[in-house]
Amino acid sequence: MTNKPSGEFNPLSLPSLAESVVTALMRQPVHPLPPEETFPGSGIYAIYMLHPLDPYTRLADYNDPSSDRFDWPVYVGKAVPHGSRKGGVEFEAGTGRAIYTRLRQHGNSVAAATNLDEENFRCRFLVTAPVWIRLAESVVIDRYQPVWNAVLDGFGNHDPGGRRATQHRSKWDVLHPGRQWAEKLADPETTQAQVGAEVRAFLDAHDPD
Repeated sequence: MTNKPSGEFNPLSLPSLAESVVTALMRQPVHPLPPEETFPGSGIYAIYMLHPLDPYTRLADYNDPSSDRFDWPVYVGKAVPHGSRKGGVEFEAGTGRAIYTRLRQHGNSVAAATNLDEENFRCRFLVTAPVWIRLAESVVIDRYQPVWNAVLDGFGNHDPGGRRATQHRSKWDVLHPGRQWAEKLADPETTQAQVGAEVRAFLDAHDPD
């Protein structure tokens, strides 16, 4: 055994900055979905499912409101300021309500689903400057592998407007029907049972710790 150092610590390296973002987000308080009060700012957020039913039952091992434990988000997203400049570097989070607006939209999606209960969802969020948002989102998703990001695409989708013949309902809308605009899209290529099996297999094979 030697006392040889493992390497020089650089607090401004991407791994160090990424770790600080994850830590900062997970230290934020947990709120209902959407939060009860509006607030300004852009940044990132995590959504948690409580008392989950099949195919999400494994999440119950990590998200327990009785012990104030929220360790495995079901979804992680970002909210950039409205009208954010393209190609510019912005160091202020702004005064708009970008995060709150996205969380309110997500709350509406959960409420519209016929087999989800909005009372079983919580969220936490981190207000940050736009320059950090995309890096922060990718780092948190990579760390926790939220199932609605990794397997069940479509939760964050908006109404696409007119239906297109090649546009199918997302896997999220297949497993959680109810959003009226999604029902107008083409029939899905997979069944609800198949999507549920994908979710179950993913959660069984992953661990956020």
